[in-house]
Amino acid sequence: MTQMNTRVLLARRPGAHLVAADFEVDSQPIGPINEGQFLIKNTYLSMDAGFRQWMNAGSDDNYLASMPLGEPVQSIIMGEVVESRHSDYPVGSVVVGRTAWEEYSVADGSDLMSIIEPDPELALHEYLCSLGPSGTTAYFGLMDIGQPKAGDVFVINAAAGGIGAIAGQIAKAEGCVTVGIAGGATKCNWLRDTVGYDRVIDYKSTVPLAEQLQAVVPEGADIVYDNVGGAMLGTLLGNLAENARVILCGAVSQYERLDGHEGVDNMWELITKRARAEGFMFSDYVDRYPEAIDYITAMLKAKSLVSPVNMFHGIETAGQAFIDMLEGKNLGKCLVKL
Repeated sequence: MTQMNTRVLLARRPGAHLVAADFEVDSQPIGPINEGQFLIKNTYLSMDAGFRQWMNAGSDDNYLASMPLGEPVQSIIMGEVVESRHSDYPVGSVVVGRTAWEEYSVADGSDLMSIIEPDPELALHEYLCSLGPSGTTAYFGLMDIGQPKAGDVFVINAAAGGIGAIAGQIAKAEGCVTVGIAGGATKCNWLRDTVGYDRVIDYKSTVPLAEQLQAVVPEGADIVYDNVGGAMLGTLLGNLAENARVILCGAVSQYERLDGHEGVDNMWELITKRARAEGFMFSDYVDRYPEAIDYITAMLKAKSLVSPVNMFHGIETAGQAFIDMLEGKNLGKCLVKL
C-alpha cells in the first residue's frame, strides 16, 4: 500500500490578517528518494513568527524567497530518518532542520539540517524549544549582541513568547535586572510569577508605553531585545541608557503589513546615547550551537529554567496554531506534535 503524506499548503497570499482559509490540507503519495536524499517522519513542527514574512508576495530577501503557492508552508521541524540514501544521515537518526508543514519530508542535508543526540534526561520537544531555534536565538542575541554584565537593565518585548521567556531567564542568570513587556494582566503576572521577570510592563494598559518605561526603567535600558519592531521599537529607543545595546531579532508587528515595514522613531538616540543596534539570525551561529545547547541544558538540569510550551496536536492544526501564535495567544513556545 502506498504511504501517503498529509501536508498543509499555502493556498493564497494572506491579506492584512492571516486566516484559516489561507491554508489548505492535502495528501499525496510519497515517492522514491534519490541518491543523496533521506526521508524524515516528522514528529514536531515549530511555529516561528518570522515565517509569516515569507508568506507575502515579493518578500524575497537575502535570507529566504517568498513561499510558493500550492506548496507546503516552510517550517523548522524535528523528525526521525526512516529511509536513507545519504551516508551522513542513517535510518534512526533524529534530525532538526527546515522543511515544511507535512508528515514526511525529503531532505538532502541542507537547510539547517543536523542530527541531534537527545539527552535522555530531557523532553524531546526541548530540541525545538529551549534547545532549538527559540533558545539559540535567545542565547546568541543576548550573549553576542547584548553582551550582558551584572547590573545591566535588560528590556525585552514579546516577553511571553518562545524567545522572550528564555531570553529573560538567561539575562537574569547573567546578573541583569530583567524587564518583560507583554500584553494583558494574565501574561504580565505569568512573566513575574512563573518565569521570574523582575519587572513587567503591560503595553495594553491605558498608560502609554513611554510613560510606563520611564516609571519602571527610569535609569534607561542597557540592553533592549526587540522582537516587535515598528512603533514599539521606536518607543524603546527613546529610553536607552548610555552605551546601550539593541538586539534586533524580529518585527512581529510588521509581518502582516502589505505596504512594507513602517519607519522607526528615535533613531537619533542611538547617536546621542552612543548606542549600538544590530540584527542577526540564529542560523548565523550553526557552528556554535553546541555552546548554546550546553549552557541551556545546564540550566534545565539545574531546574533554573522554565521552558513553557503550547502544544497543538495533528498536522491539520498547524494553520490555526500559527494564527494563534501570531495573535499572541500562547505562553512560551508554540509547537505542533504529529
